[in-house]
Amino acid sequence: MSRGLSTLHPGPAQEVYGTWDPPDLIVSDGAYGVGGFPGDPRTPQGLAGWYADHVAAWSNFAHPATTLWFWNTEIGWATLHPLLEREGWEYVQTILWDKGIGHIAGNMNGETIRRLPIVTELCAFYRRRLVLKTPMGKMPLCRWLHTEWRRTGLPLYRANEACGVKNAATRKYLTQDWLWYLPPAEMMGKLVAFANAHGDPGGRPYYAIDGKRPVTAVEWARLRHPWHHEHGLTNVWSHPPSMGQSAIGAMDGASLPGCITQGGMQRPI
Repeated sequence: MSRGLSTLHPGPAQEVYGTWDPPDLIVSDGAYGVGGFPGDPRTPQGLAGWYADHVAAWSNFAHPATTLWFWNTEIGWATLHPLLEREGWEYVQTILWDKGIGHIAGNMNGETIRRLPIVTELCAFYRRRLVLKTPMGKMPLCRWLHTEWRRTGLPLYRANEACGVKNAATRKYLTQDWLWYLPPAEMMGKLVAFANAHGDPGGRPYYAIDGKRPVTAVEWARLRHPWHHEHGLTNVWSHPPSMGQSAIGAMDGASLPGCITQGGMQRPI
């Protein structure tokens, strides 16, 4: 079922993963381990098995800048984080959806409850761990940057000369500790040009991910996921659940498979 650029597949996602182009963004909304829809495990203990094939497919089809927005309960996400890490997903942050006090109106008995009422839902934001497939094998991006510069035979301090900076190249771009920072595309272009112009001719090309052609600034920029900052938008989203026409629904009026719906409510679009 298609409309414009969107296609809705009313069946298991595993049936269509093979048709994917590399996605820029993946949004996962269930299973939650609460028995919220047919096939959702009744407890979080069943989630790792439920998600195994899905996470493997996401990892297989993702490109280096693909991001994953993973909706779940607190315990569901905690249970699945090790699986996501093993499959090459790097945790960025947690976003909390505050649905407001109206979410529990009429749904909570103060005489019998023995915990705080729940008005939140969690979304964990992940990006791909930057590991390159190079002629020397798989290598974390930070190590590859340092290794390629060492191959040139140039001293490290000349990387600062290449970038036109005092010490940012050696202190951030080529370091191997927690201060490492992905070089912006402009700076990477300068590093690549300098290495290939002044490095040992016998080792050229330098900074060629495929071993044949030096990476360009445009290609380098694609390794980093897009982000458009909006002032005032934080990791706590305060918004009541959508209802009625503003909620996502299938053609027959039912909620989408994998969506947790309570009283006709779904998360805001």
